[in-house]
Amino acid sequence: MESAAPLRVLPEPTSLSRYQPLIGVRATQRLLRKARRLRGLKVLHVNSTPRGGGVAEILSSLIPLMNELGIPTDWFVITGSPEFFSFTKDVHNALHGEPVPLTRECLALHADVAHANGAQAQLETYDLIIVHDPEPLRLVELRGRQRWVWCCHIDLSAPYEPAWQYLAQSVNGYDAAVFSLPEYAQPLTVPQRFIMPAIDPFSLINQPIARAESTRHLERYGVGWDLPLIVQAGRFDKWKDPEGIIAAFRLACAQVPATLVLAGNKASDDPEGPAVYESLQRCAGERIIIIEADDPLLVNALQRRASVVLQKSLREGFGLTLCEAMWKGRPVIGGNVGGIRHQIVDSRSGFLVNTVEEAATHIVTLLQDRVLRRSMGRRAQQRVRQRFLMTRLVEDWLDLIDQIVCKGGVARTSARVLAA
Repeated sequence: MESAAPLRVLPEPTSLSRYQPLIGVRATQRLLRKARRLRGLKVLHVNSTPRGGGVAEILSSLIPLMNELGIPTDWFVITGSPEFFSFTKDVHNALHGEPVPLTRECLALHADVAHANGAQAQLETYDLIIVHDPEPLRLVELRGRQRWVWCCHIDLSAPYEPAWQYLAQSVNGYDAAVFSLPEYAQPLTVPQRFIMPAIDPFSLINQPIARAESTRHLERYGVGWDLPLIVQAGRFDKWKDPEGIIAAFRLACAQVPATLVLAGNKASDDPEGPAVYESLQRCAGERIIIIEADDPLLVNALQRRASVVLQKSLREGFGLTLCEAMWKGRPVIGGNVGGIRHQIVDSRSGFLVNTVEEAATHIVTLLQDRVLRRSMGRRAQQRVRQRFLMTRLVEDWLDLIDQIVCKGGVARTSARVLAA
């Protein structure tokens, strides 16, 4: 197996004090009190890419906050061959319900890559190891006396059963499994918890930027704003239905002229991204702009200048790009799937849609009603403030770590599920 050396990531620090005006003194003090119980505990997060997806975005902010709270926390990124990531992308698609072959050679490769990376990760120096998604799942086969948690960020509402049964053998070797939503629960012998993702309002993709600065970013990528902007940002992935977005945009433009921007990146652990990007290029034109760039400030500028932000996913573990746009006070339209249902209160903080035609109808409605755009954007921002800021995610993890490490286990009935 040929691959690059595994990567230890050092995220930029994020100060808890910046959150206090958003969450209040009482919530800040509660976080500090819970963290004191865990001071000195060593935690390792493991995933398969340092950038280009929701997991990397979360870890970039979660880990600095954990360290600031006195819990030494590191980030280890596994590497593997193209064949390895091709297989794990198949597994990702299978968890979304797509039948895929699971050959004996691929299963062996999955284990070999995990073991090779684990040999370099110094696993024995940590008290708790948190493994994200299927790529590094089989690291648990190297477990010693540490506690282990598997965190899955994928929509598991209807997985391809043979693929899930394969993964479940390893998941049952953990001390707990964490899913984004209760509807993703699976028949496992280990306890399950449900923790929704969250955003960092101070990251490059979310921090306030002046209108002049956003204009510079748009100009650099050739994006004009003479017409209203419709934006979808995120990885180039078939499950995010970019072709459906283009179809909905074309229907809407028959009534209201606008410009569509599909902005995305190609994550290092997603070998299908380049092919999706290339297929979309055939649709590009004067009013349909396809941008491939790993540029959080571009996404920030696009979302702030957009009249409507979409995430019309067909399957979606959670879909943090909607939360990002909602935090910026933008009206949003999302596919009526997975975590999107928990972010959007339909017709209040955005619209949920099931079809291209529904998406087109709501695009037209929003473009024609400035008052509705503003009121919906205000409600969206308030919903993110109440439920989807990084400090809430930190607190959920503090509670789970306390149960697993300090109290020796997780009660099967103790899952704290946030009400929609």
